[in-house]
Amino acid sequence: MVDPSHTFHIADYAVFGLTILISIGIGIYYALSGGRQRTTSEYLVGGRTMQFIPVAISLMVSFESSIMMLGLPAEAYVYGIQWWWSCVGFLVAQLLSIIMLVPLIHPLQITSAYEYLQFRFNSTAVRLLGTALGMLTYVWYMGIVLFGPAIALEAVTGFPQWGSIFVIAFVAVIYTSIGGLKAVIWTDVFQAFVMYAGMLAVLIKGTIDVGGPSKVWEVASAGGFDPDPTVRHTFWALFFGSAIRGFGLAFNQSTVQRVSATKTQKEAKWVLLIVAPCFFFSLSMACYEGIVAYAYYETKGCDPLESNKISNPNQIIPFTVMDIFMSLPGMPGLFLASLFSASLSTLSSGLSSLSALLWADIVKPRIGEISELKATIIAKVSVVVFGLIGCGIALLVSIIGGPMTQIAASLLGAFAGPLTGLFLLGCFSPWANAKGAFLGGMISLVFSSWLSMGKNFAKGVKKEPWLSPASTSMCYVNTTSGSVDAMLEQTTPAGLLYSGSVLKLLNGTAMAESYEVGYGLHYTDAALSSAPGAQYPYTTTVGIEVMYSMSYLWIAPIGILTTLIVGTIISVITEGEVNPRYIINFFDQFCCYMPECFLKRLRFDDYRKAAYDDYTPPLKGTYLDTELVVVASDGKANNVAKEPLISRSEPDGYVTRNGVRDSDVIGNDAGGRTATENGITKNNITGNEVVETDVTEDGSHTGNDTVDECHHEKGGSDAERDENNQTN
Repeated sequence: MVDPSHTFHIADYAVFGLTILISIGIGIYYALSGGRQRTTSEYLVGGRTMQFIPVAISLMVSFESSIMMLGLPAEAYVYGIQWWWSCVGFLVAQLLSIIMLVPLIHPLQITSAYEYLQFRFNSTAVRLLGTALGMLTYVWYMGIVLFGPAIALEAVTGFPQWGSIFVIAFVAVIYTSIGGLKAVIWTDVFQAFVMYAGMLAVLIKGTIDVGGPSKVWEVASAGGFDPDPTVRHTFWALFFGSAIRGFGLAFNQSTVQRVSATKTQKEAKWVLLIVAPCFFFSLSMACYEGIVAYAYYETKGCDPLESNKISNPNQIIPFTVMDIFMSLPGMPGLFLASLFSASLSTLSSGLSSLSALLWADIVKPRIGEISELKATIIAKVSVVVFGLIGCGIALLVSIIGGPMTQIAASLLGAFAGPLTGLFLLGCFSPWANAKGAFLGGMISLVFSSWLSMGKNFAKGVKKEPWLSPASTSMCYVNTTSGSVDAMLEQTTPAGLLYSGSVLKLLNGTAMAESYEVGYGLHYTDAALSSAPGAQYPYTTTVGIEVMYSMSYLWIAPIGILTTLIVGTIISVITEGEVNPRYIINFFDQFCCYMPECFLKRLRFDDYRKAAYDDYTPPLKGTYLDTELVVVASDGKANNVAKEPLISRSEPDGYVTRNGVRDSDVIGNDAGGRTATENGITKNNITGNEVVETDVTEDGSHTGNDTVDECHHEKGGSDAERDENNQTN
């Protein structure tokens, strides 16, 4: 039931419509310009020539969907500001990804994130398992993202949810299918400005109406630090759980696709360095929006949830926007445009990523060589198909209640947990093999899915009480048309499922016989009290329900840990060949100031050297050490069907993909020096002394003496160094 005072002005429709038209226009432009998206490289990874600033903005808004715009404010409105600790956890994970992910992924020049799994484990089965988990995560994520603006539009205009779902999907499919990744990235840039304009407008106007920031924080709820894992939100679940889950974003197909689209490793690192603080700021803004809305209705004296003016906590922000901007035509349209922009950016990124996964991991290995035009057509058609699948998922999500943050974390955690575990197992475990990875991932998937389904659908699950609702003392209720029961029956939203008789007065006192609410609050024969926090008592949990009552934030971390533990145990039992080229040396990255003699032991040096001897044919002028340089199997830089080989340079140079020193190759030489674009290599750390070496085109060098705490001075002539290499 739409509030008669909440109607769109023609200016609102104009602002909203203009946003949609510009998004489609960008897609048309890139469909008709440049290479016209006729090759899979241009269509799926932007020709690998994208600038890092637009790529960073695109990656940032790819994760800032309607879940953030609607779900986080709803979470803060009904449960308080505890969720903010997740922002800190995500920030830590993204900063660590800069150090670990980029040096590992960017040199591979891959299209699908799951190509790494095949390289690491030398197993098609592990790669396909990763692809399946990734695609399941994406289609469910798109469904949740589509559902968000649909309920918002229904709250403010009465437009049916199913209609909104198909309209949003249609727009995203159009500009993604015709414009490719370039259209997705530049549309994301435009939509980012619209999104932040809408969010800031709500924050500023809402804070002013309440009476300033100090008044807003007076009604903010303090967070809890209870380590009980069955409590919905604790410091431990929010911070550490989110930090662990944050690595899932690092290995996300959207992240890998954009990292691969940049020219150099340095630019790829800048992408993530920009994204991390901006993402933190955006999530913090969304949490604060919920507190502003809570303070606004406390001051106004009419909680829209308690008074049944809205049917779902996810509708609180759209309803607030219509209230505070009632006298400012065009502003509600701006917010709705920002909400749709957030959803479109995420949806278009998901469609592009799914198209890349389908082509690189499933279609291409099975159909062999075909023309680039036919391959691009297949990728474009797949965008349309995945758009329709996303619509179907959105309709299913509409029957699951609760804040969108809970829906997303509990459902997506069942797939994202095992998937992230596979990547972490491959990156950090030098003993993990294909059998351990595959079985660990499968067992984790079954266990995580069981927890997720039980959490969302089991009866008798322990539910966390809402905050004391905002005041309803000033709500206007017209009871002249019939009894209170009749009024409640008329105003009971379709999204809530009541059983039994309900009589709830709007001044905060209430009486109830027995009822349950479809979006997750379950009460039995409870007399509701007006005391703060007592309106929603816990149910008693017994047996397996205790497991299902675990906080939804732990589902993904449990999936990750299950994969790591089971995968490690099976790998140790079965043994097997391991290619260490694709392992991140944790100690080299985070303990680089330690003496070389200790690092050599910590990096499993003897084991790695033996493996390199087996895998890498000897190259003239090279020797084995700890850092990586990636080349294609045929020596070409852009060979699509590549099986990377790892070569090692001597201290005065490095070997590139085509055997010629080239600044575009990412990797460190044996002494720790990293190639730069101007042909100069710099020693990162070798003991205490840091030196620089100039590398010329013919391989000559200057200034090569380094000192290490555990070894004698290294240096001398080229002949002496070659003699040392042969001895080693």
